Amino acid sequence: MKEADSINDRFDPIADAAEPAEFSGRWSVDFESSDELAIGTFTVDADQIASGTFLTTTGDYRYLAGRVDGPYMRLSTFDGAHAFLFHAEMQDDGSIKGDFWSGNWHHETWTAVRDDNATLPDAFEQTTITNEQALEELVFKDTEGNPTRVLDALDATKAKARVLEIFGTWCPNCADASRELVSLKEKYGDDLGVVGLAFEVTEDFARSSQQVQRHHAHIGSDWEVLIAGISDKAKATETLGFLDRVRSYPTLVFLNSDNEVQAVYSGFSGPATGDAYAAQRDRIEAIIDKMIDE
Repeated sequence: MKEADSINDRFDPIADAAEPAEFSGRWSVDFESSDELAIGTFTVDADQIASGTFLTTTGDYRYLAGRVDGPYMRLSTFDGAHAFLFHAEMQDDGSIKGDFWSGNWHHETWTAVRDDNATLPDAFEQTTITNEQALEELVFKDTEGNPTRVLDALDATKAKARVLEIFGTWCPNCADASRELVSLKEKYGDDLGVVGLAFEVTEDFARSSQQVQRHHAHIGSDWEVLIAGISDKAKATETLGFLDRVRSYPTLVFLNSDNEVQAVYSGFSGPATGDAYAAQRDRIEAIIDKMIDE
């Protein structure tokens, strides 16, 4: 049996396909299930091998790869948590019509128009603080089952700049964000403290604790994580009480050494997003630098 050794093996070429359509570039994307526009970025090489991703207000679809045959593009990914398949067909007017499947349980259609200037709303302006007093009162169990006040965990870092990481171990975008926080910790050392609040897929504490410890080992993180609850966003919003809404996992809350919230960042653009990832890093570093310099 031939061993699959490249993206060429992912999709069979379409026989007698016409000249490949021009999918490379930046696209404004409308998914059937969402009221908010997304951005698609695609590249196609001389062998018709395609790669790219979709950026949304809650995160990105990470590394997609596939091929172009005539007017058709097929892309897919499997990251251990999600299996995504995208089909796209170039229309006569230069727009795209497509289908999206997630696993064997979800399907929706999507359309796109080429837009080199497509942008998403500012991720720092999507989520607001509604009740900072509620943050002061939050208590969750650590992975050993010890009730721990969130602000006490932040204070234990003794850092000038602090990040409260609202995440789930089941979430690939959260893994990207955690890796970024590990990198930032390496840069800033003790000046940056991180505490995680894990919202998991079940309310089984033992299972959630085990998942968090596996996440730590896989990511290479070592900060305190508290088991905060179940991943349902409405329930997470109610549990936390200090945000207007948990819009996405991850959500990063930036606090100074007095535990005063300085910014909230919703979602995360991972390394698959290229320039967006780099620009995001610059903005996050600017906030951390400002807190350290105060």
